[in-house]
Amino acid sequence: MAAAVTAAAGRYVLGVDSGGSGLRVALGAVGAEKPTATAVCPEPVRTGPAGIDAGHLLEQLLPAVDDLLAQAGEQERPAGGATLAAVAIGAAGMATLGGQLRAELPAALERALGVRLLALAADAVTAYAGAVGQRPGAVVAGGTGMIAMGTDLTSWRRADGWGHLLGDSGGGAWIGRAGLDAAMRAHDGRRGGSAALLARLQAVFGPPADLPGLLYPRTDRPAMLASFAPEVAACAGDDPVAAGILRDAAGHIAEAAAAVCPSPGTDDEPCEVALTGGLFRMGDPLLVPLRQELARQLPQARTVPGSGDPLTGSLRIAEALATGDLRLPLHPTLLCVPAYGPGQGRQ
Repeated sequence: MAAAVTAAAGRYVLGVDSGGSGLRVALGAVGAEKPTATAVCPEPVRTGPAGIDAGHLLEQLLPAVDDLLAQAGEQERPAGGATLAAVAIGAAGMATLGGQLRAELPAALERALGVRLLALAADAVTAYAGAVGQRPGAVVAGGTGMIAMGTDLTSWRRADGWGHLLGDSGGGAWIGRAGLDAAMRAHDGRRGGSAALLARLQAVFGPPADLPGLLYPRTDRPAMLASFAPEVAACAGDDPVAAGILRDAAGHIAEAAAAVCPSPGTDDEPCEVALTGGLFRMGDPLLVPLRQELARQLPQARTVPGSGDPLTGSLRIAEALATGDLRLPLHPTLLCVPAYGPGQGRQ
């Protein structure tokens, strides 16, 4: 069910997006359509045995908040919540690795920022809020990985997002791996190979036999695999193997969207499916077969471009908290709102 919280006093809200490329922070005025100021901390938040490192997140976040408040004309961090009405933090891995964040951040942010309204969300939820807002629908967030989230505003439905070893089917790493597989098949003379993709492998990575030594020792294997996905898209116009990889990717993406899209309501309005993330910047080589697959698997849906990214979504969730209008459903790990005060418990 949606959060029931009292609107908070304060001139600003804070949105945070923590991902593999670093920490992004946005300060927004309550009621404003765009952020007042944004900051980027390029170092990704560490993940350790206890999950996402709350201390490391705070080490980066608090100085960024100081800078943003100074840009907004506030000379110091707020006391007693007078300046910040609410904070929303979205993080990759929040659902499975966010236990320390949920345990430590509420009290730490209240001490440091004087803010008592806090939402902790999976990045798929902030992607949803950024792309769809607080309406029923579904979002497919595609980048190195791939995850689909949907809601009828009573509960969340999730499909995939299980990482490059267990899923993320149709995402950038999946496409890149399939392209490299086809290239290595051509190198070996096996069926299903692509000479065009082999040529691109050689141009990008060097001799094919050296690729395992380049790939396997790296800790960022998904990103390295995904770096080859644009090469697959570039070959798809003339190479049937590359085109087939993108058709298969489109089928997987559409399957995930179909798994989470809520049923039409009583007004028979079509489900809105938003596509967001860098994967879809591949353009027509992926989008043309994807539109075909969505029309086949989800004929009742309407595909729309995402109106905002996960940082925008975090800011929207923070403002909804601040104004007492959070309609997205709470979930212990996907969207957690630790509540304070008499009669309020942790959600």
